[in-house]
Amino acid sequence: MAKSPQELAQTMIDNLPAKTGRSLEEWQALVAGTSAVKHGEIMKILKGEHGVSHGFANLIAQKCIGNLDVGDEDLVANQYQGKEGLKPIHDEIVAYVEGFGDELEIAPKKTSVSLRRKKQFALIQPSTKTRIDLGINLKGVEPQGRLEAMKGMCTHKIKLTSLDEFDAETKAWLKQAFDLAG
Repeated sequence: MAKSPQELAQTMIDNLPAKTGRSLEEWQALVAGTSAVKHGEIMKILKGEHGVSHGFANLIAQKCIGNLDVGDEDLVANQYQGKEGLKPIHDEIVAYVEGFGDELEIAPKKTSVSLRRKKQFALIQPSTKTRIDLGINLKGVEPQGRLEAMKGMCTHKIKLTSLDEFDAETKAWLKQAFDLAG
């Protein structure tokens, strides 16, 4: 079974001393001794002044500002406050991708849920009170119909306003994106 985001974060925390020369607590104390309070400011200090790799710097910064101290359920629940009608669509997408196998990682963030295999293949984002944007990575696939071009972490998006729109066509695109991410 795929590791949970908490298990992955804990593995990184356990590896911090060997990989960076300091424990999480030591890094947090170092950051606390600076004027940095925002994620980007902390990242700049860790990477620029201390040579910490991006992944470890991000973990330390997230822990310093408290983002990783919120449980996955809370992150998702917060995304759907005032958008409760969209939560069944989110749940259906997650239930569907959970059938893809052990290589799947579901990583809730503050405003979206990242779906990854070896790399991100999709992103579930409640963009408005009435719509989820399902971003997917399908490099080389031409936009067509509901599969719109998108810039950023995902190459395409599908706008979902009802469970009916998470149909066989959408599921096929999502599965194709998963397969391409392996």
